[in-house]
Amino acid sequence: MKKLLSLFCAFAFLAGCSAFDSNGGLFSGAECESMEARDFAASAEDRVFFAFDSSALSNNAIEVLQTQVEWLESHENVDVIVQGYCDERGTREYNLALGERRANAVKQYLVSQGIAADRISTISYGKERPAVLGNNETAWAQNRRAVTVVKAAE
Repeated sequence: MKKLLSLFCAFAFLAGCSAFDSNGGLFSGAECESMEARDFAASAEDRVFFAFDSSALSNNAIEVLQTQVEWLESHENVDVIVQGYCDERGTREYNLALGERRANAVKQYLVSQGIAADRISTISYGKERPAVLGNNETAWAQNRRAVTVVKAAE
């Protein structure tokens, strides 16, 4: 069994993957991050936050998005997905729509800065995937977000 585990760990290392998931558990078959995804994470900030019931970009959000613009300009063959999220308040339907508006606000900003619209897709998860659990303003503020991720090559 030790030899099998050692072989698995060696393969994961050589493939450029971690043998552990982001929660510290043993690698569970999820795909490895691409080189572009790792570079994006190291070079650009991936998330912006929103005020309650808003999809307006703050000055801080624009600063974050500028790091994404710079990265996307230097990686012209990479596509991204902007994921919109909400806090737990409101109905499922309302939050899906608000998450979509948030994702589209990010997309529209990136496009306004010269990034081709066909490189950016959007999806809303509404309140279904909180980043932080809790029933207070601190948790809610972290869940009102849009996250940009590098799209996996098909």
